[in-house]
Amino acid sequence: MSETDVPLAVRKIIHVDMDAFYASVEQRDNPELRGKPVAVGGSRERGVVAAASYEARKFGVRSAMPSVTARRQCPDLIFVKPRFEVYRAISHQIRDIFAEHTAIIEPLSLDEAYLDVTSNLQQIPLARDIALQIRAKIKAETGLNASAGISYNKFLAKLASDYRKPNGQFVLSPQMGAAFVEGLAVGKFHGIGPATAAKLNALGIRTGLDLRNQTLEFLQAHFRKAGTYYYWISRGIDERPVRANRIRKSVGAETTFFTDLTAFDAMVAELQPLIDKVWRHCEASGNRGRTVTLKIKFSDFEIASRSRTISASIQSRDDLAAQTTGLLAAAMPLPKPVRLLGVSLSSLQSDNEAEPQLGLPI
Repeated sequence: MSETDVPLAVRKIIHVDMDAFYASVEQRDNPELRGKPVAVGGSRERGVVAAASYEARKFGVRSAMPSVTARRQCPDLIFVKPRFEVYRAISHQIRDIFAEHTAIIEPLSLDEAYLDVTSNLQQIPLARDIALQIRAKIKAETGLNASAGISYNKFLAKLASDYRKPNGQFVLSPQMGAAFVEGLAVGKFHGIGPATAAKLNALGIRTGLDLRNQTLEFLQAHFRKAGTYYYWISRGIDERPVRANRIRKSVGAETTFFTDLTAFDAMVAELQPLIDKVWRHCEASGNRGRTVTLKIKFSDFEIASRSRTISASIQSRDDLAAQTTGLLAAAMPLPKPVRLLGVSLSSLQSDNEAEPQLGLPI
């Protein structure tokens, strides 16, 4: 396929994203929270915001932000403990609504999913009308708002769902896709995080058009396999299918530091929000894992990893923290300064299959 071709059989893909899902559920269930800045998460010193209401976002509060920072930016912020069993139940309601239209559903988390409605069960010709029906039924059955993006591939559908948030939808047709990507900052691209965006900016690549002007060889040289993905999405091309019943085998989080680290305590402190993020996924999905992996990238970009598999799945955030810190301690002293740390949990299984106690390393 050439860079300007559109596939003959154009797919119809919808990305549905619930608006401030956890926080909206809490505001729905507690009228006293409505119209107020709410953060779902822990308010403790090392707590992290799992979700923020739109009232809180006006103050710059966002998910994955340390709770102390969120409180500083919004002194009136109300912290609410997460109720993942409630969020999961509502998520199942929403997926039942999706299933009325298509069997090709790829959940990304409790609050978002891709739907392939190219051949839909109700024979509705326009994907935008399917999205309108889905959003209306979600509102009627749950009282919650959803936004949707409609396009001919997953990358553009994801971008489109952010375009009219909250409680809106947007269509990116094949004729619009490449031009829409041109004007976007690369940091807005799904799949490009802050560290990669900074690296792209340092190479003089700030927009989708800048990215499209690079050769495939140049991007592969600087970003390896990801360079191929960047090359095609900058042209509005993404051939990934919507994968029904996708089973996630692992979950992880990592961060790159502005200043390389050498001290054990400093690294332990930086691991805490990563551990929080991984454990939030476990709580939200109901999955537990048995293998903990610590990723270490040194100042010269050499990568090392340490893993530990236990006989029964990890059952708490503190257990995950203990295993992760233990891996780091066993690796000390490190031979070089550290520029990145990552934590992942694999061998995932649903919590009703998980063992009730933490096992010993094997």
